[in-house]
Amino acid sequence: MKILPTLHLQNGLAVPLFGPGPSSRDPRELAERLFDQGCHRLALVDVDAAGGKGHNRNLIVGIMRQFHRRNVKVCIQVGGGIRSSDQAQFFLDSGATWIVVGTVIQSSPLVVDQMLARFRDNLTAGVDARAGEIQTSGWREPAPLKAASTAQRIRDHGFKRILFTDIPASADGEVEPDFGTAQIISRNAHIPLFMGGTIRWRKHLKAAAEVPGLQGVAMDACQLLEDPDLLGALDLAHT
Repeated sequence: MKILPTLHLQNGLAVPLFGPGPSSRDPRELAERLFDQGCHRLALVDVDAAGGKGHNRNLIVGIMRQFHRRNVKVCIQVGGGIRSSDQAQFFLDSGATWIVVGTVIQSSPLVVDQMLARFRDNLTAGVDARAGEIQTSGWREPAPLKAASTAQRIRDHGFKRILFTDIPASADGEVEPDFGTAQIISRNAHIPLFMGGTIRWRKHLKAAAEVPGLQGVAMDACQLLEDPDLLGALDLAHT
């Protein structure tokens, strides 16, 4: 089970993904702390670009260069508002290993085919869902397709990897991960699946390890670095 520490970037800061958690932090400092803990795997999500409200492109490039300076053997995933081949090429040229595309899968199948023709080995299909209902455009709009048909479409496009972000219906209280939707996606896509969003505690990691087809989890790096119990699981990032 791989762990993918994730920094969600908004207005130049790393912010918690959902609910209560550490306040906004300097993402460069957090990235340095992750590397010091032995983590060579990192995800960067541009929250502003995903919502169509600016971008954190220069910050993302700076963090990638920072990570690569420490070790050339790193895996960096970038997502959030990437909706063209030129944008994907920019991040790959700047040091990204994986590029996540989500909204264009629903809105622009032709663009997706063009991107896959150029970057198939580097593309991850992003699937965002709340209570099993697919969301697009930075979680602002529901999509007409269900989880099963979305997974089938991703498989038919020829993606090699999926990141499923489970959006909690409420930010209040503790939310259990929607492993049911994860299993639906896995059964219909038949490709490696990662899951994030509601994966927050050590017990969630243990439960995730029992989900067929689920090969890794994305966890909020802000919380990960504040929780010694979770931090102790970072050795799983290299398996």
